[in-house]
Amino acid sequence: MIYTLRHRTTYRYGKPVRFARCSLRLKPQDGEGQSVLASAVTIDPSPTTAVMRRDYFGIEAVAITLDVPHTAFSVEALSTVRVERPAPPPPESGPPWERVRDAVVAGRDLGGRAPVHFLFPSARVPLLPDVTDYARLSFSPGRSAYGAAHDLMLRIGADFRFDSKATTVHTPLSESFALRAGVCQDFAHVMIAALRGMGLPAAYVSGYLRTVPPPGRPRLRGADASHAWVAVWCGEGWLGLDPTNGVPVRDDHIVVARGRDYGDVAPVDGIVSGSGKQRLKVEVDVIPDTETQGLDQGLALVS
Repeated sequence: MIYTLRHRTTYRYGKPVRFARCSLRLKPQDGEGQSVLASAVTIDPSPTTAVMRRDYFGIEAVAITLDVPHTAFSVEALSTVRVERPAPPPPESGPPWERVRDAVVAGRDLGGRAPVHFLFPSARVPLLPDVTDYARLSFSPGRSAYGAAHDLMLRIGADFRFDSKATTVHTPLSESFALRAGVCQDFAHVMIAALRGMGLPAAYVSGYLRTVPPPGRPRLRGADASHAWVAVWCGEGWLGLDPTNGVPVRDDHIVVARGRDYGDVAPVDGIVSGSGKQRLKVEVDVIPDTETQGLDQGLALVS
């Protein structure tokens, strides 16, 4: 499947902002069943400086500065991505979770993609006894790592309520777990904490999920959204699981970045120098190639 992606973020400020420094993580990743065919980012106002860099985990980010007064700031990312992933393995396949746990601790690979980096607590994913106890019901002795993780995903999907008003981007994991409610970020953080508590490396994945409009209804411009899910190390590679929807990751998921938690992969973050209030608007489109006729002709991409 080939997708055209459009992600537009707009900030409007009550008073002029005199200086801003931001990091943009908006380009989809190559590899693991994905190929980026084209990608471009438009920034308004034009930044004073813009430097592309890759962090230790391989996430590509553009660091920008703006030192001219402005009352609005917008970033639009346009990409074309081919997604062709193999079918996920049977849920109970693969080595036992105890063997995977022990091998990760004994491993010597410290590269940016090494599973050991995703084993320990991170800023937004502490290891909590209550969350670990919740995970234990899925981890019977000798069960495969993938089977246990798959079962945990289904339990979270059944036990937790999707509620966009229950939490914010700053809600701590302990609170969202106690509420048994939240959004995809909360579902992913809870599952990561549960897996790490049992000794399995787990990563936070940010990206997009294809949505299908109701039968007979047109696709609404900007109505899609960013999404988050989990990648779990099962001994022979990373496998994606989406606890919000209770499904393994397939061709409907488009990966932008993978990190220890949301803080590593936020699409736009940074600091601004100003005293007024701000309003944020995010518009996302995930358009399969069979539906691109409805897009504006101006959305041509450059590599």
